[in-house]
Amino acid sequence: MSENPLHHLFQAFGKVSECVQTHLSQLTQRPPEKKSPPSLSTNRNPPVSITSNSAADAHILQPDEILKKGKSSSPTTKEDLGRATWTFLHTLAAQYPDKPTRQQKRDVKELMAILSRMYPCKECADHFKEVIRSNPVEAGSHHEFSQWVCRVHNVVNRSLGKLVFPCERVDARWGKLECEQRACDLQGTSMNFSNELK
Repeated sequence: MSENPLHHLFQAFGKVSECVQTHLSQLTQRPPEKKSPPSLSTNRNPPVSITSNSAADAHILQPDEILKKGKSSSPTTKEDLGRATWTFLHTLAAQYPDKPTRQQKRDVKELMAILSRMYPCKECADHFKEVIRSNPVEAGSHHEFSQWVCRVHNVVNRSLGKLVFPCERVDARWGKLECEQRACDLQGTSMNFSNELK
């Protein structure tokens, strides 16, 4: 059975997520939890449990505490989702390598295509589809991809009547995550692609 093509993307996202969790735990003075990134293939790694009764998980908020802790108990707004998505995309671009592999280039282009099809806001997804049709993904290097994300973000901002961001300052605003021993760098995959041409 062939491996799910999104497996590598989820592994990379898992590494970024773990790095963000480490930084957040440092800010809140909690030790980071060591978790493996989720696996899409059941024959490689055992499934990751989302529930635990251990003493180490005692700090995890219960549903009623989560509702009390937030600004309100209302669902996520379209604006909240948009801000979170742009933060993710800019952070991904900041971690994108200077010399990406062919697979990394394909993955980034496929991720943008998936977002344009499956984004939870249909109006936004349709607009993003138009934006990437007019501005094809540029992912030949870190600089190229981070500038592309900035430019398409500005296209969306203009359509919403918002201010545009000066793309020459994108690295200062959304720079690389600071992770110990380059743990947040996108390494492509855990599979051996050393023979793949770059």
